[in-house]
Formats: sequence, structure tokens, C-alpha cells
Amino acid sequence: MSVEEGPQAERDAILAALKPVVDGLVATFGPMCEVVLHDYRRPEESVVALAGSVTGRAVGGAMSEIGMRMVARGDEAADELNYRTRTRGGQIVKSSTMVLRDSTGAVFGAVCVNLDVSAVTEAHSLLGALAGTGREPAELPVTTFGNDIDSVVDVILDAHQLHQNRPWAALDRAERLELFRGLDDRGVFAVRRAVEQVAARLGISRASAYSYLSQARAATDATPDSHGGHA
Repeated sequence: MSVEEGPQAERDAILAALKPVVDGLVATFGPMCEVVLHDYRRPEESVVALAGSVTGRAVGGAMSEIGMRMVARGDEAADELNYRTRTRGGQIVKSSTMVLRDSTGAVFGAVCVNLDVSAVTEAHSLLGALAGTGREPAELPVTTFGNDIDSVVDVILDAHQLHQNRPWAALDRAERLELFRGLDDRGVFAVRRAVEQVAARLGISRASAYSYLSQARAATDATPDSHGGHA
């Protein structure tokens, strides 16, 4: 067995052991629950097991923006528990993402639990209004869930361009580097062909996109924070 085969076999065994747990959790919590088992070694088709149907994904589907963010953090990724988002269809989802590590501590996947709490949230708002204590609910971030990784990348890119509020041609060098740094921080470039997809959307050559990505990463590595400096 090669040096690489050992960790890979261990990771495969962990995923195989967790597959029955996915079905068991949904059987316990009911139809408003979805549990997804992700293998981060394959971002484009990271879903290796799934039970329930909250986000509309299927086995073989892509990770979401949340998973891409975890991949970008690498072994520094940590569990994210009890966060709420809104799907593009309007459902309010309470989720927890728990990273999977092998015996060396390397992050290679995650178990995600998603609960559709739309009805509970509406009931809470109604009861609050009747009691005279209701408050406007906080605006929740919209998360894209889909089986196609390209659509997830497109949504992240759209959000960044909307934040910039200007076309690529109007951005100066610092703003262009910031755009690539932001996309990299969210795990976009962990996806195969993502550089080509971003280049096409921005109307630049693939070589230019790779150059901006390289410069953005070099600038990040040169900052004090990237070497353990103060936050």
C-alpha cells in the first residue's frame, strides 16, 4: 500500500461507516429533516449519501457555497452549528455542518443536517404578532443548493460583482485582486474549470485570470495575518 493509499482508504472507510447514520437521523427527525454526507475530495460531486429532501439535491450532486467555504479553509475548517439561511425558493433552513477528519487531522468531508423551519418560523411570527411582541425577522443570507457546481460558482460570482457594483473594465488593479481574493476565500477555485468559468464571465483570457489569482494569493501570503499576525 502506498503512502497515499493509506489515508484514502481510511477516509473511504469513515464515509462508508457514516452512510447508515444519514438514514437513521432522518428517520428520527422526520420529513422536515435532510442529512447530507459530503466527500470534499470531489467538490463537483461531493454528495455521497443523502436522506430527506429539503434542498432538492441528490447523490452525486455538488457542494453548496457553505461546503466550498469549508474547502477553502482546509484543515483549519471548524464545525458550523445552528446557522440559518434561506433557499432561493424561500424556505428558511436551520443547518449544522460538521467536518470529518482522518486520523492525521486532515479535513476531507462533512456531515450536514438541514431542517426546514419555515412553518415554525411563520408560527412564531404569528404568535408574536398576536401577543404584541412580534419583531421584524432578521434578513437571512440566501444560499444556493444545487446538483450543478457551475450554478453555485455563478451565484457566488454574481454576488461579488453586485458588491462591486461596477463591470470588470471599470475596476482598478486593487479591486480586481480583491475580487479574485474574495472568490478564492469562498473556495471557488477548488472547483475544476472554475478559473475558465470566471474568466468567461468577466470577459478576460484564462491566462489573465490565472495571473490575477496568483497575484491575489501572493498578496494574501504577504500579509501579517497569514503568518500568524494579529487579527
